[in-house]
Amino acid sequence: MAVETLSPVPEVAPQSSEPEPQPLPQPRRYPDGVSWATVFWIGVLHLGALAAPFTYSTAGLITMLVLYWLTGGIGICLGYHRLFSHRSFTTYKPIRALIAIIGGLAGEGSAVHWTANHRKHHALSDHEGDPHSPREGFLWSHTLWCLGAMNQEHRQAHHARYAPDVSTEPFLRFLDRTYILWHVALAAGLFAAGYAVGGSALGWSLLVWGMFVRMVVVLHCTWFINSVTHVWGYKNFETTDDSKNLWWVALVTFGEGWHNNHHAVPRRANYGRRWWEFDITYATIWTMGKLGLAWNIAGDRQRT
Repeated sequence: MAVETLSPVPEVAPQSSEPEPQPLPQPRRYPDGVSWATVFWIGVLHLGALAAPFTYSTAGLITMLVLYWLTGGIGICLGYHRLFSHRSFTTYKPIRALIAIIGGLAGEGSAVHWTANHRKHHALSDHEGDPHSPREGFLWSHTLWCLGAMNQEHRQAHHARYAPDVSTEPFLRFLDRTYILWHVALAAGLFAAGYAVGGSALGWSLLVWGMFVRMVVVLHCTWFINSVTHVWGYKNFETTDDSKNLWWVALVTFGEGWHNNHHAVPRRANYGRRWWEFDITYATIWTMGKLGLAWNIAGDRQRT
């Protein structure tokens, strides 16, 4: 289908003058080896989610849905992505800190590391060095990319280059160091709450559905952005990468699936362009603005 240019957005400046790259060579993957801790983490989450049919309860399902919205929608989409990575709006420090905590509980790493990875993706999107381009394989972009280890020297250099602002915030550095402890606390809290109300059966239900099932869902929904929306969908803008808009990904990721729109003007807070491209995360930011909880909400003029 023909690609349309929507006014009043100006033509997007090319991200690179290089010709379209071919699939990248395999040897560049995992230069520091495989992160077996990450393999274990993702493996345990998926294995734990297999207990879902045996631990189902209405309370467990509701817990999963609420935490899916909080950690995925508020923590990742609104927080890690639009607040920390793209600085699409500004908010108070206590709210910023709370969003960072909630985002960490999504299971996708700390705000510092997530931001560095994402900014690198935008700098090199679908070109050599992009952390998760489908041009290296669909499965690579969906999951395998995040299984690589990063030694301390490379990790610090990565943060300093791509996230010099957030990597120097004391509270965000604290969350980076204590990342796993927050998950242990939430898991214990969910089981204890369920046990107190309905015994061990409800305790296990809240634990399995609120932790394992929920994090698996959030992970794959986020990974859909890296993989699916760089392969299938439609474009509103000509960009130098393969980003596309896809309605069902936007539905499960609270508006993030309007991905071509986002890559055209990355800092813009609202990813919707056409009447059907509803962006629930922007609606949340807009509401925060009306309540005096968000300001400096970026529009078309703030491009990066």
